[in-house]
Amino acid sequence: MVGHVLLLLASLLPAEPAVLPVMTWNVCTGTNSACRLYRASTVELAEQIGRRALARRTEVIFLQEFCTGADGALEGWLEQRTGRRWTLGSWGLTNRDGTPYACHPDRLGRPRGAQSIAVAVAGDDPVRYEVHPLPAPPWFVKRAAICADLPARKVRACGTHLSSGAGYDDRQPGAPYRTKQLRRLLEISAAPGYRSVVGGDLNVSPPDSGQGSAAGRRAVAPFYRQYQECDQRGGRRTGGWTREGKKLDYLFAPKGGVRGCHVERDVTLSDHKPVHLRVALPGG
Repeated sequence: MVGHVLLLLASLLPAEPAVLPVMTWNVCTGTNSACRLYRASTVELAEQIGRRALARRTEVIFLQEFCTGADGALEGWLEQRTGRRWTLGSWGLTNRDGTPYACHPDRLGRPRGAQSIAVAVAGDDPVRYEVHPLPAPPWFVKRAAICADLPARKVRACGTHLSSGAGYDDRQPGAPYRTKQLRRLLEISAAPGYRSVVGGDLNVSPPDSGQGSAAGRRAVAPFYRQYQECDQRGGRRTGGWTREGKKLDYLFAPKGGVRGCHVERDVTLSDHKPVHLRVALPGG
């Protein structure tokens, strides 16, 4: 009898809102010797990324400065630990001459493919991946965004890593290529009938932060008009730092859809901090 009463009460309680946990992390493994994951093996990379993701039940992962040679290791690690299917779409950066922008070998000298961006998605439902080239300076690496469409959940998830504005990259005053990249990213992130999540390492500071270049702050402002940023502080277009005192890593979601945000500042494996978002799904 008690069991029947409990079941009845449970049926009368409001349903748990449907949310999608998302993580973005620039893992800094490919070419930066100052990072702890530099030259990490593909198995080590998979474990470190997977542990961060599964601690918060993440179902969509955006990665930057990853390595294409670790794709299979990460998929396998996630599937083994969760008992669920995972798919991963990745794109390796190329040099100006079209050759792969290679990750440095691991500590045992084993190749790890090209430095990459990636989007990993949990679940048995079909996922459609698209790679969208972005404007990039002709003297350095090419740039792109990866969008994963999840038709069953009506979600479009787009991740990227934009030009830094440094002397070796988008070195012209005001970093005009990064501005063009942001404009194009805003265009491709939207899809009719889909709830969009977009972000990654955008290499700009928030509009109201007073940090970084004025051009960068202006260029990212349109995202705040269309979306709500995971770590946005009330009406101010800013958020907590993700790299060396500045916010460079973002997760944008539909306005009113952010159900939680967390920056893992205790993680020291990379020069960037993982950012976690909980976004409401349609009907959630």
